[in-house]
Amino acid sequence: MNIPADLRYTSNHEWLRVEGDIATVGITDFAQSQLGDIIYVDVPSVGSTLARGDSFGSVEAVKTVADIFMPVDGQIVELNSDVDAQPELVNREPYAGGWIIKVRISDPDQLGSLLPAEEYSKII
Repeated sequence: MNIPADLRYTSNHEWLRVEGDIATVGITDFAQSQLGDIIYVDVPSVGSTLARGDSFGSVEAVKTVADIFMPVDGQIVELNSDVDAQPELVNREPYAGGWIIKVRISDPDQLGSLLPAEEYSKII
């Protein structure tokens, strides 16, 4: 299982890459492998403000639909249009081209509650 050391993780299997006050968010390699072939990703529009723990969308696979949860409070500033056109990118490149949203972080202190790679690897 691929678990990049430079990312932070949630116990719900989302990952974050933080650059300044912007976090790129996606689902982990473990999550995509459990879901199977992803056929659709549904997320709210740019500008939506959500709290940590809120569902910010869903990932639809051939046999199931799973919610995706906000890892931190923030406002959605960008959606990955490539994933909209090619949802299978989430399966092929969960940490690269398969990212889902970018969020402006409202409360940077919440980053401390996220899991480093070694802790996340213990829960999967």
